[in-house]
Amino acid sequence: MKKSAVILLHTGYWLLYYLLILCFALVVVKGGMLSWQLAGIFIIPPIAIFCFAPGLLGFYTFYAVLFNRYLNKQRIGTLCIAGVVAALAIGTLVTCFLLPWNNRMTFQQDLTMVLLLSCLAAIHGVIGLVMKGFISWYGDIKLKEELNKKNFDISMALIKAQINPHFLFNTINNIDVLISKDAERASLYLNQLSGIMRFMLYEARAEQIPLSRELMYIDQYIALQRIRSSNASYVTYQVEGEPGNRMIAPMLLISYIENAFKHAEHKKAEDAIHIHLQIEPERLVFDCRNLYSTQPAIRQEHNGLGNELLQRRLTLLYPGRHQLHITREQGIYQVNLILETYEDQLHHC
Repeated sequence: MKKSAVILLHTGYWLLYYLLILCFALVVVKGGMLSWQLAGIFIIPPIAIFCFAPGLLGFYTFYAVLFNRYLNKQRIGTLCIAGVVAALAIGTLVTCFLLPWNNRMTFQQDLTMVLLLSCLAAIHGVIGLVMKGFISWYGDIKLKEELNKKNFDISMALIKAQINPHFLFNTINNIDVLISKDAERASLYLNQLSGIMRFMLYEARAEQIPLSRELMYIDQYIALQRIRSSNASYVTYQVEGEPGNRMIAPMLLISYIENAFKHAEHKKAEDAIHIHLQIEPERLVFDCRNLYSTQPAIRQEHNGLGNELLQRRLTLLYPGRHQLHITREQGIYQVNLILETYEDQLHHC
């Protein structure tokens, strides 16, 4: 939600509250006071403190502190306890502020005043929680809409970039040639191609998939790319660690790998493409490096799926939980991506 809309909500709420207590005063107060005279009494210190201090303190304590600390993490029991303590503390504090005007009150009257102001703080606090919840809910909807749109754009771009006729026809032709020489290997590659297409068309639509499935797709993709070159050491691919039940956004890593194959030159060079994934307890460290030609006539930009689109997707999917560094120096294009993920994803989201 826009900042101006949030400010308008807050302003509207306090304006309505002021009108409410003004109407209440008009009904209760007798003595022939005019409306404008009655409105002016709310600037008198003890009345202003009594009417607004517990409301403001209660509302913004619940809104700015308790919501983020407890309700947002679904710690309802702790929220209730903290809410009661905060309301009593606010009631006591405001009563102390009013002491210069109420110094003749008895202890029982002071206690009643504390409870009354605490109830007022709690009521405003609950309303603050509701308003904060509404703003967060609205923000989540907008974020989800944007994420769905980006995922759709990503899916379309991936389909265009990876199931492209050049890759598909070359792979099929290579398999066709291989059938007469090694039918068993040809069958294996055909199954891998089928697996890639099935994954991209059906499984990649989910918001999260097992990391093991993403790695299987990468294995199949690299295996098919290898048969397009006679240089066995053209590509090095290493995975350290076990994926376990870790989850990841689909086709996140393959986008950079696809770009590396698309723009890599020197197919006869050793280690022209180097891919390394390290799976650690709380993060993934992904490195993808490829050689590229620096000659202007044949140099190609590493846009592929679009670095801007990929970075935006990372920002939406892993806000504050990723680091991406891309360098391009002396014919070497390198991507380093660190993602914070956990073994048991459901308990850390």
